[in-house]
Amino acid sequence: MDALNNDTRAPRGLRDGPRIAASCVPHSETANLAMVAAHSLEIGDDAHWQRLRAIVGGSAGNLVEWYDWFAYSSLALYFAPVFFPKGDQTAQLLQTAAVFAVGFFARPIGAWLMGLYADRAGRRAALTLSVSMMCLGALVIALTPGYAQIGAAAPVILLAARVLQGLSVGGEYGASATYLSEMAGRRRRGFWSSFQYVTLIGGQLLALGVLMVLQHTLSDAALASWGWRIPFLIGGALAVIVFWMRRRMVESASWTNARRDGAVLPSGALRILTHHPREAAIIAILTAAGSLSFYAYSTYMQKFLVNTSGFTKDQATTVTAFALVCFMMVQPVFGWLSDRIGRKPMLIASFGAGALTAYPIFSTIAATQDTSRAFVLILAALLIASAYTSISAVVKAEMFPAHLRALGVALPYAIGNAAFGGTAEYVALWFKAHGNESGFFIYVAVITGVACITAMRMRDTQKDSLITED
Repeated sequence: MDALNNDTRAPRGLRDGPRIAASCVPHSETANLAMVAAHSLEIGDDAHWQRLRAIVGGSAGNLVEWYDWFAYSSLALYFAPVFFPKGDQTAQLLQTAAVFAVGFFARPIGAWLMGLYADRAGRRAALTLSVSMMCLGALVIALTPGYAQIGAAAPVILLAARVLQGLSVGGEYGASATYLSEMAGRRRRGFWSSFQYVTLIGGQLLALGVLMVLQHTLSDAALASWGWRIPFLIGGALAVIVFWMRRRMVESASWTNARRDGAVLPSGALRILTHHPREAAIIAILTAAGSLSFYAYSTYMQKFLVNTSGFTKDQATTVTAFALVCFMMVQPVFGWLSDRIGRKPMLIASFGAGALTAYPIFSTIAATQDTSRAFVLILAALLIASAYTSISAVVKAEMFPAHLRALGVALPYAIGNAAFGGTAEYVALWFKAHGNESGFFIYVAVITGVACITAMRMRDTQKDSLITED
């Protein structure tokens, strides 16, 4: 047990060892792990520095994955007429939101396949494969001609590319959440695993940043005609770099130990549902509320500011970007706080406050035309959500044993995310199209309230974590 609470013990001078933080294993186990690790890097004298390198390496790939994913929603206002030329702006956004949702519904399949792969072949192998799939999807979107050139084939190809990206992200979340949580170390697991969401938001900010640069360098006509393709080309190029980085990542001790000890490998989703039904249900419910809130206040909010509040596209992009910068910066703070007070109080506070404030925040933003006021309200909503987002990865990873952790995290997460996060924009626009936009505000409040009740009834995973290798 001492080894679990000591983040500074590290064998010195170890080379060609396993891909783990060397501070976490006794000398007698290090040699065994070295024999089962498929690849290796030099382990430095400073165990904290080695752990940091592993987390940075995993996070960089996560950032690019989410950049490619969010580029679609950030640029939807511009390329919607290219693929769906008929109808008014709301109708076009509905069609692009439907494709966005379909990509989400591919995520459970990707979570299942990639979760199995991550538990069998290792976290590093799964993360490398997922970024390759995302790269291909981004390049397909960038190079596909519009409806005017190839007719109905254009939206079909767009849909296929989005499905491929959905498969990629479905596997990415489970593998990266598992990897970062396993590499983080017990005492600071909440803090370090929060960087999973830091890079998720960073990917969205990068997509928005590229869009803002294009908005100030290209005319609206050029951006709508061909400029929107540039961010997807950038994403494809970045994914190639990350592919190389992930090939050199270290493997976690949890996976290598499970393989060494001959742990029973998962047979699929049925094993998760039969052996861990309560954990799977909790993850699905927490994810449903967390993803719905996140997408409502981030990706959909950009369109809400334009389509409801009456801001210009440039104003909406700027307000959203600055709110997300602040949102990103507070993630490690909330993660650190969870290491001090536990995960459960954070979840109750986030979902409880979220349920109470959803309606007033949305309705006030809808009635304002002041950018500063809109920024403060959006930031307030995102700060409330931060008590969940900062620990979303570690809470789920701590619920499952190592040999099926990636699948256990990924599958119920993807189901909850697809059903509520992926449909957030479509549901919001559906309410608006039927003249009852406030119905969406109530919808967000109700789902978040259900998650609050769920959080009250769950155990505190910080105190009863199943991640034992530090």
